[in-house]
Amino acid sequence: MDKQELGTFLRSRRERLRPQDVGLPSGPRRRTPGLRREEVAVLAHISTEYYIRLEQGRAASRPSGEVLAGIADALLLTDAESHHLHVLAGTAPNRTALHRRDVRPSILALLERLPQTAGFVMSAAFEVLAWNDLAAALMEDFAALDPKDRNLARRAFLVPQRDDAPLYGISDAAEFRHHVVRELRSALARYPADPAVTGLVDELRDASADFARLWERHDVQAATVLTKTFRHPAVGEITVDCDSLALTDRDQYLVLYSAPQGSPSAEALALLNVLGTSAAEYRH
Repeated sequence: MDKQELGTFLRSRRERLRPQDVGLPSGPRRRTPGLRREEVAVLAHISTEYYIRLEQGRAASRPSGEVLAGIADALLLTDAESHHLHVLAGTAPNRTALHRRDVRPSILALLERLPQTAGFVMSAAFEVLAWNDLAAALMEDFAALDPKDRNLARRAFLVPQRDDAPLYGISDAAEFRHHVVRELRSALARYPADPAVTGLVDELRDASADFARLWERHDVQAATVLTKTFRHPAVGEITVDCDSLALTDRDQYLVLYSAPQGSPSAEALALLNVLGTSAAEYRH
């Protein structure tokens, strides 16, 4: 159980709520934002003293699943936030200590069988582990990069971005950065002893004020991205359907970018496929 992170997360969720959100009268003016600790305890059907110890990271024992469920209901947590709560409390299914970077051979073969779809495999820490030629042409030639530079979190926060030329030309660069923070917070809860994950988070917090600001929000609810638009200097604007498939056995994601058959974007992807990875050189 990560007592300190659990306490910080509980406090952040409590402070975002107003009394009227949970059916309580607002009452006199409050000196601090959010619900009071005793109000959360009453709603969760636990003692105020125990809830305070949880929030302050002083609980002697791991809370039970029943207690966590009551707290989740009291704080109006989403499914993703509730799962994150269980991960921090140590009651979620155990994973290995380190996140995996080896990609299944069948997934590698699948990538090569998708000539009209840009695809890549991403680790829990946003490292691009495998990709096909179209993904390299659409984004960049990952093979030419040092493995450390294939990390999309580093690319999003540490590589200077211009307003007229954001990360890979994507239209939702700001939302993608928020997505990175949300997912890394969840990854850190799953792999608190993995130096690759903890080191990445520390590096980004120290080097990026934007990352540090978003990190303090303690958000873990990931938004669903259905489409994404790239502005590629070689072929122009490409709007693609975005599908992210969880490879649960290795805690990885297979990300696929495709376009409806016969659409201008599909034609642009086909042109990129012909140009090959040399198209990525237009970005540099």
